[in-house]
Amino acid sequence: MKPTIYDVAEKAGVSIATVSKVINNTGRISDKTRKKVNLIMNELNYHPSFVASALTGKRTQTIGLLIPNIANPFYSEFARNLEDRAHELGYSIVICSTDYNEEKEKKYVSLLMRKQVDGFIITSGFTNVGLIQEVMDQKIPVALIAYSIPTLSLNSIGIDDYKAGYQATAHLAELGHKRIAVIAETVQSSNDRVRGYKDALKEYQLEFDINLYIETKATVEDGEIATDKLLNVEEPPTAIFAFNDILAIGTMQCAKKRGLSIPENLSVIGCDNTILALIPSLTTMGQPLREMGYEAADILIEEIEGKKTRKHQILLSPELVIRDSTGPLKI
Repeated sequence: MKPTIYDVAEKAGVSIATVSKVINNTGRISDKTRKKVNLIMNELNYHPSFVASALTGKRTQTIGLLIPNIANPFYSEFARNLEDRAHELGYSIVICSTDYNEEKEKKYVSLLMRKQVDGFIITSGFTNVGLIQEVMDQKIPVALIAYSIPTLSLNSIGIDDYKAGYQATAHLAELGHKRIAVIAETVQSSNDRVRGYKDALKEYQLEFDINLYIETKATVEDGEIATDKLLNVEEPPTAIFAFNDILAIGTMQCAKKRGLSIPENLSVIGCDNTILALIPSLTTMGQPLREMGYEAADILIEEIEGKKTRKHQILLSPELVIRDSTGPLKI
């Protein structure tokens, strides 16, 4: 049985009115009492009745954004575009960075629900599908970014990851590279990019070599470590496709430390086309981050305001942005 406001009041030793004031952040309540009530709500996993709030038309004009790492320019640039559009529509964004940590996911979802956000935007890297179901059970609108859950009926926005994987690999193959390695990020979008990568290899009559495939976390250091492993195989790659710009920068740093010239000795391509791709000049698969942010705000706020009931699965097209980090294979 789900806990009620009465359970919280009884365990905290306060009145129901006091609990209500804490939830709505109204009235004069001591910090000690407020902390105690919040602690009890956490312990009981109690969430206010958002259904009742929705029926009375009460909104907070806020949206919770859950991202795995604000330091990754993909997420920070997306958040900025989302915030710009939400502001135009009269909403504010509350950003929480989960660090791919399930405990942090639980903590922030609970926090945002207590803050009575009107909706959630959840990006790739979120691990707890059960939590998303709990949010939906409270009739709170949810939109997913670069992430999909086939078992749930949700709004989702992302790029055609298969196309991104295929085009990046085809670009390298057309430059004459036959040993093309992949450094994949441990997120759902990598699955379709890998399919595109493998199909492009087949198209150009190249064999998939498991020794040229590494899956890792999205940090510059992990990109360096993965590249070092790839360059140590018996027949090393002449080109590397990193599944985001952060990993690609790690690849380029590793090459530099080894005295390799890019693209003369090693071609490198990333994915996202964030600010990281500008210096050094990185070839990358561009994601339309402005369009993704605006679409996310539009479809979620339309659902919050009851203007639509049908779910949207929006798939945007990536763009190959050729810069200086890829070039013809040198024999």
